[in-house]
Amino acid sequence: MTQPIRWLQDEIADRMLQKLDIVKLDVKDILVVPDFAGKHLGMLAQRFPKARTFSITEAGVSGLQMWRAKALSNWRSLFASNASPLEDFTSSGRFDIPDNSVDLVFSDLLLQDLPDPKHFLQECWRVLREGGLITFSYLGPDTGKELRSLELSGLKHKSLLSPWDMHDMGDALLGERFSDPVMDMEYLTLDYEMPELLLADVSALKLTHTNPLELPQMHVLPQKLTLEVVYGHAWALGKHLAKARDNVAYIDLNQIGRKTRSDSA
Repeated sequence: MTQPIRWLQDEIADRMLQKLDIVKLDVKDILVVPDFAGKHLGMLAQRFPKARTFSITEAGVSGLQMWRAKALSNWRSLFASNASPLEDFTSSGRFDIPDNSVDLVFSDLLLQDLPDPKHFLQECWRVLREGGLITFSYLGPDTGKELRSLELSGLKHKSLLSPWDMHDMGDALLGERFSDPVMDMEYLTLDYEMPELLLADVSALKLTHTNPLELPQMHVLPQKLTLEVVYGHAWALGKHLAKARDNVAYIDLNQIGRKTRSDSA
């Protein structure tokens, strides 16, 4: 995502929080990935006023921007937050926070830009505490479907790095030991009065191999763009269990309780 599409990130973050209205969760620490200076900071601060925030900031967002945005949303966050750039995660494959350190992972429109979303889920499992929740949104494979039929020399359509639909993601959550995944999907249609605006969003959404802002065949471009937005959340439960093999879960002996009878019979 880039600045021209920031409004979309804000809108989807708002919808994600609305979907969490029915979820009861005691949150002391939140991981926001990717984080940016958007409206979601105020919404999260209002929903979880005492929570500490760990931020994995997206490219182009400076430390000063995040500091100012968090100060405006909740002054407590100035003294109880940590931040690291998203580039560190994409290069190392690891969040710069300890195991079992957050109660909520909030990820807004990231997974479509990752070549291996399964690894992202593994990192979320690592940092979530027992009983924690991952909630996320991403663009599904039908995004930008109007562009696929176009044959323009200056506009080469590019599939998203992660072409997973919501069923693929639900299976991946179960495969990484998350419990009770809930998946949802909706189509958003963006209408455009000017082709230049469509091309700017196409570029921001990374739907082409090149920057198409100077395209001679403007008149053949569609006047709308479809976004497939996939939502999901799942719980981190049973973290003391060893990872299942061949559909069998192996339990540590220390986790097995034992009752003793008080009588001598």
